[in-house]
Amino acid sequence: MNYMRLVTFPPTRSGRGRSAGWGDSPTNILNVMYRTLEYLRGISDSDVRRLRAAGINHTNQLVHKTSLEVDRKRLSKRTGISTERLLEFAHQCMLMEISGMERHLQAVRRFGVETIKDLRAQDADDLHRKLIDAVGLAGAPRRSDVQYWISQASALDIIEEPEPTPAIPVVK
Repeated sequence: MNYMRLVTFPPTRSGRGRSAGWGDSPTNILNVMYRTLEYLRGISDSDVRRLRAAGINHTNQLVHKTSLEVDRKRLSKRTGISTERLLEFAHQCMLMEISGMERHLQAVRRFGVETIKDLRAQDADDLHRKLIDAVGLAGAPRRSDVQYWISQASALDIIEEPEPTPAIPVVK
């Protein structure tokens, strides 16, 4: 599967385009890499087709189209995917936006961290210790990386949670 999209520049005078490479100056290229929708855990082929038909091709677009409840409702009507499922996908996309966390995302999820709010509530030392126990010292991130993830989670918390439905009193 193709998880990333490489930025390709328009054709030059010679008529040939070129791809962004390692030697290119940051001022000359847009450093944009998007994860495709198939990268999301639990997404079906049907969901991917419906989201693409709605113009959503990668996780960054999905975050922006599902961060507000009103947008999730609108997208749900267009695609037939429930708002709850769209919210779940939005949370997954936001965790993927945390710089450097992608490699350790599965392990972090095993500890119950499913949303940005869950990550923000973690103690960095405790999470780091759990990651060392889970993947070993050689594969674990540095403590400073875990602290950085938690600080990013505070800045990236843009998903509007649905309003809780009020309890209906039972008439006796």
